[in-house]
Amino acid sequence: MKTSISFAILTITLIACEHKPKTETTPWGTTISLEGNNDIDTTNVRSGERLSLRDLQQTGEIIMLTLSGPDTYYEYHGHGLGVHYLLCEKFAESIGVTLRVDVCRDTLDMLERLKNGEGDIVSFPMPKAYADGFIRCGVTDGKRIEKGNYNTPVSWLVAKENTELAKALNEWYETGMYVETEKQQNFLLTTGSIKRHVYPFMLSTKEGTISRYDDLFKKHAPTAGLDWSLLAAQCYQESCFDPQAHSWAGACGLMQILPTTAEHLRLPRQNIYEPEANIAAATRYLRELQGLFADVDNPQERLMFALAAYNGGYNHVRDAMALTKKNGGIWQRWSDVRHYILALSQPQYFRDPVVKNGYMRGTETASYVDMIMTRWSQYRQALRTGGKIVSAVRKAHPAAIAPSTTSTMGAPHRKSGKKNKWRKE
Repeated sequence: MKTSISFAILTITLIACEHKPKTETTPWGTTISLEGNNDIDTTNVRSGERLSLRDLQQTGEIIMLTLSGPDTYYEYHGHGLGVHYLLCEKFAESIGVTLRVDVCRDTLDMLERLKNGEGDIVSFPMPKAYADGFIRCGVTDGKRIEKGNYNTPVSWLVAKENTELAKALNEWYETGMYVETEKQQNFLLTTGSIKRHVYPFMLSTKEGTISRYDDLFKKHAPTAGLDWSLLAAQCYQESCFDPQAHSWAGACGLMQILPTTAEHLRLPRQNIYEPEANIAAATRYLRELQGLFADVDNPQERLMFALAAYNGGYNHVRDAMALTKKNGGIWQRWSDVRHYILALSQPQYFRDPVVKNGYMRGTETASYVDMIMTRWSQYRQALRTGGKIVSAVRKAHPAAIAPSTTSTMGAPHRKSGKKNKWRKE
């Protein structure tokens, strides 16, 4: 298949955190040059005028119209995902343009905007009856979607006048492309795409040593008003104390800082893997996030909201808070909001009018907060009781504590198939 992407290339090319001006990296690892497009003014190009394929290539952009959803489009750790989105981005790459996504209110809004020239492709499992007056392209493998009221092959719609674009789509599409792209996305969303080593859960209970970075946690935790062992618990969740850890989304270092977040925090890209710089930036970010939740009065609750935002994004957390309030819950209490963090994976919730940012992989964020808070409790207990807690922690985390109660700071690290989750700014 001419568009198949090697997973080896995927895992190598996406991990780089260096700044590369005027380029864009697709989720499967191909870098698209944006050079030459910067002098083109596209401000008024969408004033209702239909753009031909040549026009699209000259402007350097194609617009996909869709709805938020796990199969169509959602933002995840700074990247777009959804099989429909990934397919459209592959097509955009094949014709030498970048892809922009406009998320619409509903199917009628999508069709109206396509008809008015405000977009180029509708990518959504649309009932066949809705395709009247448009060109239906690239039916993918006869794969059937059985969600909501839809039971239709996945396809694209373009305006009936845009025959060049329709022809290009149909010539580009190959049998099996949907399934292949779905596999690629599933790989990105599994732990197999994260590269890191696993270090002990706790180096020495006898000496009260969690990791070799304890002095850095103690030094920088006050920046965010945190207990240093909480910072250690978060670091273990992010990277298992591996300073060279990196994810396909570009998150780097001990605290899995995204390059865009590093820029926001004024952390130089060349220092992003440096342990102290990475930890210091993370504490500045945690302080900022806690400030954004200043309307949550209880500091402990505020901390859990900040951790959720660190992982899942501030705007998604605010969506869950809005749903909580709408449905009669206490929007300042994490246990109530956690329910709607999870609910944001269901259409009746992520398409609710109070939700501004669509679908969210809420299970990951809820688990992220749960595991950090549990680990923090274990650390505090271990630091208070020393060796008395070793057996309990070892039972909860097999092989996670160094086998000796003496320090293992000089011990070589070990590899594990278990990987960590990563963060969205």
